[in-house]
Parts: sequence; C-alpha cells; structure tokens
Amino acid sequence: MHLFKYLSSSGACPRRKAADLIKSGKVKINGKIESDIFYSVKKKDVVEFGGKVLILPKFVYIILNKPKDYICTLLDPKNRKTIMDLIVDSGVGRVYPIGRLDRATTGLIILTNDGDLTQKLSHPKYEILKGYKVTLDRPLRKADFVAIKNGIKLEDGFIAPDSLAFVAGSKGKEVDIAIHSGRNRIIRRIFEHFNCKVKKLDRFYYAGFTKTGLPLGKWRRLTKREVDALKNLEE
Repeated sequence: MHLFKYLSSSGACPRRKAADLIKSGKVKINGKIESDIFYSVKKKDVVEFGGKVLILPKFVYIILNKPKDYICTLLDPKNRKTIMDLIVDSGVGRVYPIGRLDRATTGLIILTNDGDLTQKLSHPKYEILKGYKVTLDRPLRKADFVAIKNGIKLEDGFIAPDSLAFVAGSKGKEVDIAIHSGRNRIIRRIFEHFNCKVKKLDRFYYAGFTKTGLPLGKWRRLTKREVDALKNLEE
C-alpha cells in the first residue's frame, strides 16, 4: 500500500491531506522521515505520525439483503429501523453502506469499514452495474418499454438501461432492469416518466453479487476472493 493511502486508511488524516503531510516531513518509517508519498509500506515497517505508531484497522466486508422499511444509515433521529439493527449481534463493529437503497427498496447492499473502497465505489466514474426487479401499478405499454430500452431524456439528462425485460407471467406489470447509473431515484423516475408508479423495487444484483442463498434480512461476510474481485472494480 502506498504511504499516502496508508496514512488515510489508518485514520490519521483525510486522503486529500495525506500527501502534504508526508511531503512536509511529518511522517516517519522505521524512525526515519519519509517524504515519498508513493513509498510502498511493507508489513514489517513501523509508520509514525505525530509521535504515534499508525496501525491499519481490520477491514470488514459484508453483504446484506435489506428488507423494506429499513434506513441505510447508522443512526436515525426519528428512531426508525436501520440496517445496523439487522447486524447488531454480528460483532463486525461500525460499518458503512456502499450503494444506498431508499427505505422502500429491498435487496443487496454492501457494508464495510474500508473507507477508501467505499469512497471509490460510490464515485459516479465507476458506474457499478445494478439489477432490479420492478413491480408497477399497471402494465407497461410495449411502446413505453421500447422507449425506455432505447433511452429517454429526464430532467437531469439522457438515460438508457444496460438491459430491460418483461418478467414472464407478470402481464407487463413486472420488469427486470440492469443499469450502471447511480443517479438519485433513477429507477423510479424512469417509470414515473411514463406515469407508472413503482409499487415494489428489489435490487437482486449488485457489483457482481446476487441474492442466491441470502434470505431477506440476512447477511454474510464476503470471502477473500469476493473482496479481491470487488476491489478490482476500481481499476
């Protein structure tokens, strides 16, 4: 890990300040000042800042199948249920959500205390692929289906899904949609554009993960292979 990243990951400072602190000679490695922000920190290295030895926290990565009516936050001033209530007895400590879901939406969400990964995967430039099952209040007309598939213009710009399909046997009231965009309420707004109200919204695919073997309200830790795959999405 590069020194500037090590500094921020340890909680010593925000990433945007790490480079300046290193260049100003305020960081030591094995007792000597190190001013190279790209120095590769090794396991045996002792990194010091402000007279204290910096230690990386133990990162935790879990995936959760969120039920309806849970808020994607750590605390809620209105005392509503939060996703932390679902993992309160897990022993994982404080973790933060990547790819938030609104209160009414169910489905996959990743939680971690790896702030660097959270920041990167939440950035619009990475455009993580997400898959949703959408249940509408009325059948979607074929003409509207074609229009959505080809792309439409909303108030914040053009949007086109990666894929769109009617769910068999739903008589046009259910569709599966895959999309990279992380714009606010984008799925609901797409269908509201055609005067269709979204009654249910479930995210069944997120960043390479599916809900297979993960019941509603349950969670599990990601394997090392899964974490590595998730981090490779940064590249």
